[in-house]
Amino acid sequence: MAYEPIVGVLLAGGLARRMGGGDKPLKTLGGRPILDQVIERSSSQVDTLILNANGEHDRFKDYGLEIVADVIEGYAGPLAGVLTGMEWARSHIPKARWLVSFACDAPFFPTDMVSRLIAEQEKSGTQMACAHSNGRSHPGFALWPVSLVDDLRMAMVEENIRKIDLWTSRYNNVQVEFDNVRENVDPFFNINRPDDLAEAEKLIKNQTV
Repeated sequence: MAYEPIVGVLLAGGLARRMGGGDKPLKTLGGRPILDQVIERSSSQVDTLILNANGEHDRFKDYGLEIVADVIEGYAGPLAGVLTGMEWARSHIPKARWLVSFACDAPFFPTDMVSRLIAEQEKSGTQMACAHSNGRSHPGFALWPVSLVDDLRMAMVEENIRKIDLWTSRYNNVQVEFDNVRENVDPFFNINRPDDLAEAEKLIKNQTV
């Protein structure tokens, strides 16, 4: 069987309203932008990594990644980022079977996440796989079949679907459980508000992540 490259998409297309606006991935955490840490954890898990971001691309130019804006206008949320990644993968890496999404506001996700998602998908025979921890699903961290790209575009354009869970409920989707790695810290701890950023700083300072 021929090798099928895996494409990763960093979801950074949101407006970060709860953080007061601006680019949440460029907020400083532990003396470095959050995005630096997300790229470190994700780049080794995929064959190709792209950045889904809207607005001027110059602010991300130093990262050396392909920057792709939402293919659906109006800041349509992370599902638009998934569609963007799927369409980019189909056009640029036609042998890619899978797209993996990484939310850019959760800098502590496991470095073996992709391999575990794929292993559980193969074991269960489902169409997609999603990270799960502490009783919660994390759809920003998921394994998506590129073959569903046209179905997703139709759902977003013709049905105006914006919620990831609403779309994924149509398919077989295995939830892959990730235990807390260190001292009861959720590996998918996400930074939505200034208080979350302060908590993340404490976690790094105490070396619990």
